Amino acid sequence: MLKVAVMGAGSWGTTLAKVFADAGNDVTLWARRPELAAAINDTHCNVDYLPDFQLPSTISATTDPGAALESAEIVIFGVPSQTLRSNLEQWAGMLPPDATLVSISKGIETSTLQRMSEVIADVTGAEASRIAVLSGPNLAKEIIEEQPAATVIACPDERRARQVQTAVATAYLRPYTNVDVVGAEIGGACKNVIALACGMAAGKGLGNNTLATVITRGLAEITRLGVALGAEPFTFSGLAGLGDLVATCNSTLSRNRTFGYRLGQGGTLEEATAATHGQVAEGVISSESVFRLARTAGVEMPITEAVFGVCHRGVKVDDMVVALMGRTKKAE
Repeated sequence: MLKVAVMGAGSWGTTLAKVFADAGNDVTLWARRPELAAAINDTHCNVDYLPDFQLPSTISATTDPGAALESAEIVIFGVPSQTLRSNLEQWAGMLPPDATLVSISKGIETSTLQRMSEVIADVTGAEASRIAVLSGPNLAKEIIEEQPAATVIACPDERRARQVQTAVATAYLRPYTNVDVVGAEIGGACKNVIALACGMAAGKGLGNNTLATVITRGLAEITRLGVALGAEPFTFSGLAGLGDLVATCNSTLSRNRTFGYRLGQGGTLEEATAATHGQVAEGVISSESVFRLARTAGVEMPITEAVFGVCHRGVKVDDMVVALMGRTKKAE
C-alpha cells in the first residue's frame, strides 16, 4: 500500500482517486473549495462533478495541500493545464523529496509552450526521472463505472513507471508502461484539438467517412509534431496516441467533441461554452498553443491550424472545411 495524493478534485482527479483506493492505496484528495471537501468526506460523493457515484470510504478529502502531500509517495497533479504552474508554485515546498510526480493534465502551457512535465520540472526542480505522465483513452465517467479500460504510465525511470503501474492497477483499469513522456504528452494535448474538428464535422451533419478522415489525418499531424520534438513514432499508434484520439473524437462524453459539435451547428463560442456546463473545452486553448508550437518546430498541422482559425480568428466552420478540402494534393 502506498500513500497517494491527488491534487485536484475534478471529474478525472476524483475518478483516479477512486482507482488508486480500489487498488488498495491510502488516498488523500485535495479540493480547492471547503464545501466540496466536506461533501466528499461526509457523503463519499463528489456532488459537483460526479454526483451519481459513490466513492470508497477510504478516500479522505482536504483543502490543506500540506496535509494532502505529507509523506506522499505518489503525487497526482489533476488541475487544469493552464493553472498547473500557479498551483505548483504554492505546493513546491511541500512536495516529499522522493515522491513520483504524475501529470494527468493534457495541454501545452500557452505562455511558455512547455509540456506539463516540463512545467513540473521548471517549478519544482525535480529531475525528469521523477516525473511521469498518465494518458490514454480514459473517459472519467466510464472508468468510475468500472468499465474495462487501459492507460499508459510514461516515465524515463522504468522503476517509477512500474511503481505507479502497480499502484493504479485494478480489475477494470489495466495500466501499461512506456518511457516516451514526450509522445504521451503530445498525443494527449493534440487529441483535444482534433476532437474539436470532429465535433464540428458531426455538428455539420457530416458522416463517418469525414470523421475517419479527420481522425486519421489528425493522427498523422500529431505524429509529425511529436517526432519533431523527440517522441517515438510508435507511441502514436498506441493507447496514448490513437487510443486516446479515437475515444475523445467519438464519444459524446468528450467535452471537446461536444464543444465542437455546437460550433458545427452554428453556435458561438459562448453558446458552446454554455453547452459544456460553462467550461471552455481544453482544445480551444490548446489549439493556439499547439499551433504556435508547431510553427516553432517547423511542422505543418493543417487541421490544428483550421481549428485555431475557428476558435481564435473568427473563421466560419464552413470555410474551414472548404480550406481543408482545397489543400494541395499530394501523396499520403
